[in-house]
Amino acid sequence: MEENKKEIILDPWGYSSIEDYDKLFTLFGIRPFKEVIHYFENPSILMKRGIVFGHRDFDVVLRAFKEGKKVTLLTGFMPSGKLHFGHKALFDQIIYYQKQGFHINLALADIEAYSVRKVERKETIRLAIEEYVANAIALGLEKKNLRIYFQSATKPAYYRLIQMFSQKVTMAEMTAIYGDLTPGKIVSVFTQAADILHPMLEEFGGYDYVFVPVGADQDPHIRFTRDISDRFSSELGFRRPASTYHRFMTGLDGGKMSSSRPESAIFLSDPPEIVVKKLNNALTGGRATIEEQKRLGGEPLKCAIYEMYLYHLMPNDKDLLDIFMRCRRGELLCGEDKKLAIEKTLKFLDDHRKKLEQAKDVAESYIEEIPKF
Repeated sequence: MEENKKEIILDPWGYSSIEDYDKLFTLFGIRPFKEVIHYFENPSILMKRGIVFGHRDFDVVLRAFKEGKKVTLLTGFMPSGKLHFGHKALFDQIIYYQKQGFHINLALADIEAYSVRKVERKETIRLAIEEYVANAIALGLEKKNLRIYFQSATKPAYYRLIQMFSQKVTMAEMTAIYGDLTPGKIVSVFTQAADILHPMLEEFGGYDYVFVPVGADQDPHIRFTRDISDRFSSELGFRRPASTYHRFMTGLDGGKMSSSRPESAIFLSDPPEIVVKKLNNALTGGRATIEEQKRLGGEPLKCAIYEMYLYHLMPNDKDLLDIFMRCRRGELLCGEDKKLAIEKTLKFLDDHRKKLEQAKDVAESYIEEIPKF
């Protein structure tokens, strides 16, 4: 088992390459999301299409929610770069759950951006407001049932948790989960544990249950925080947080989609000419020649353009299946496919920019407190 675990390294700050998501079920104890999808009358497309693929104890949370107990979603964003379509996939989940009646706690991880990514403070705060909060509002996030806060600007009890948690954890345990750690990463780890668990304190809402939607690379934080919650269950009344897991979007160049690699992603602020260039250069599942494409068919599951449809551009399942099958049969060539993706992406971004301009005017009003430094 230990040898198998080395095949998949989940690094919340680096690059986690996962080719077989099913291995996460056996290696790390994540459960298939299909076990809980029946709780939703109208599952989101990310759920139906297997993009949200796993969970920990989400069934417990969903039963509690149906029974009328206090439940909140907690997740966060590290404001270290521009918002891209990979980030949008998480915002789509947050907005979906808000519409289902869940309360949302959204952390702006400025401490992590400063200590781990070394982003200058003023720039971190600007990115958080203008990129992340404004775009979230433009995508449909509402003020109701919502709390947005900066890690560096909240009540003293939040910071007290960070200090208390350090008393019941050893470096050996942290190293076993995370590998090599810097002082900045250690601060980040304890801060994220406080992010996840503090809504259970009375002064932050006294929620009975917290669940966290994350990418698979963030599972080390979930496992660490679940251990912390067990150790403070008697003292502070914490329950283990639940979690859901979504797949990574592949970068347009076949690597990781990342804000630090502009060629890998479509940013929500990209001008039309840049969008066209990036999508025209995107890696596809096409064959080497048109003749081979027509004879052998394409490979949509290896195609960055198909992933844009799957995650964002084609909400209608019949349309998506048509694209998939036409590609597989060799009837759809990559040039035509990219042209359609460009049209749909430009249409989405044109509508989004109009909403974004309005959202920027009100973004600060959505945030609990803006850090002074």
